[in-house]
Amino acid sequence: MRISRVLQSAFGLEHSVVEGLDFDEEAGAMVLSVRPVARARGRCGRCGRRAPRYDRGHGRRRWRALDLGTIPVFVEADAPRVACSAHGPTVAAVPWARHGAGHTKDFDDQAAWLAVHVSKSAAVELLRIAWRTVGSIVARVGADIDAGVDRLEGLVRIGIDEVSYKRGHRYLTVVVDHDSGRLVWAAPGKEGATLAGFFEALGSQRTARLTHITCDMAPSFAWVLRHYAPDAVRCADPFHVVRWAIDALDVERRRARRAASGQGNVDEAGRIHSAKGPARSLRNARYALWKNPEHLSATQRHQLEWVQRSDPRLYRAYLLKEGLRYCLGCQGDEARHALDRWLAWAKRSRLPAFIDLADKVATHRKEIEATIDSRLSNALVESTNTKIRLLTRVAFGFHGPEPLIALAMLALGGHCPTLPGRNRPTH
Repeated sequence: MRISRVLQSAFGLEHSVVEGLDFDEEAGAMVLSVRPVARARGRCGRCGRRAPRYDRGHGRRRWRALDLGTIPVFVEADAPRVACSAHGPTVAAVPWARHGAGHTKDFDDQAAWLAVHVSKSAAVELLRIAWRTVGSIVARVGADIDAGVDRLEGLVRIGIDEVSYKRGHRYLTVVVDHDSGRLVWAAPGKEGATLAGFFEALGSQRTARLTHITCDMAPSFAWVLRHYAPDAVRCADPFHVVRWAIDALDVERRRARRAASGQGNVDEAGRIHSAKGPARSLRNARYALWKNPEHLSATQRHQLEWVQRSDPRLYRAYLLKEGLRYCLGCQGDEARHALDRWLAWAKRSRLPAFIDLADKVATHRKEIEATIDSRLSNALVESTNTKIRLLTRVAFGFHGPEPLIALAMLALGGHCPTLPGRNRPTH
C-alpha cells in the first residue's frame, strides 16, 4: 500500500490527493500538503454546488488534523473562492473539513464525542485546544447533524418543560419525545413565545398528529398549546399537582409554627429562629410531612404521630396531601370517584389553602384526568433536565447557550457522532 493511501485513511482525506509531507520545526508539527480531486473542486462551501472560480482567496491555509502519536498534524491546501449564484463569493468547499472550520471533520467529530463522554479537563488536555474552541466545534457538528436529520419527524407524544442553565433566571425550554425518550428540541427562554418557536418549526401538519402533551400548568405555555395544538390532549404532570398540595400543606405548617411559638421570631419564609418546644418539633417534622409514607424513616414516623396528637388541623392537611397523591395513583373510574371525594373533602376542610387548591384542581381537572388515563408524566422530561444540568457544569465556559444546546442535543438526542474509524454508532 502506498504511503499516500495510508495518510488519506489515517487523517480522513478521502477525495483528496496528498502532494507532500513536511515537518514544521517552528510549530513542532507535521504538515500534509493536499488538494481535492478534480470532481471535488470548484464547489461552494455553503451549499456544495459547482461554481466558477472567483479569486485565490487568502492563499494557502491549514486545518488541524488528528495527532500522529504525540505529534500534532496540520493539513495544508489552497483556499480559493468561488462565485456562487446563491451565496456570492465564498471559500470553496474542501472534502476533509466543514465550511468555516479550522479543523478537519475527523478532528471535529472526535472533539464532539469527547465533549459528550469525558470530562472538560480530559478533553482539553487530549485535544490541546481551548475549551471555548470545543464549544464552537460542538455547535458546528450539531448544525451539520441537524442539516441531515429531522429530529421532529414522527412525534406523537411529547413532554415540555423548562430548565435553568445559568444564574440570573436563564432558562432553556426543552421538548422530549415520550416514545423514543430523546431530546428533540431546545431553545433559550421560558416564555410562551419560545415554545411557539417549536410549533412553528414543527409545522401545522405534524402538529396535528400530536396526541398527548405533558407539561406543568404554567400560564405561559397554556395559550401556546391552545393556539397551536388545540386537539392534542394536555396532561398535567402529577409531580407538579402533588407540589401544589405540598405548598398548601406548608401554609398550614407555618401557621402551626407561628401558633406554637406564640407569634415569635418568624421570618417571611415561616422559619422560626431560636425555636423551642413544639415549634422546634414542628420544624423537625417538615420532611416527615413532605415525604411519601412508604419512604419515612422510623424517626419520621414518630414525628408524624406526634403531629397527629398535637395538631389535628395540620395532620388533616397532611391527609389531604396524601389523598390527592392517592387519587393520582388510581386508574379509570376509581380515580374519578376518588377525585370527586377529595374535592368535596378539601372544600369542607376549613383550611383556606386547601379550599383554594380544590378550586385549582377543579379548574385543571380535565388535564389531571388525562394524566390518569394516559399514565403519562413529565418524569422523562425531568430526567432529561437533570442530565442537562450536569452538562451545564461541563459546558461552563462556552460562549452563550447555543453550544450548550448543541452539546445537549448530541448527548441526549440520539445522534452523537462516532469516533473516527469506528463504524458502530454510539449514543
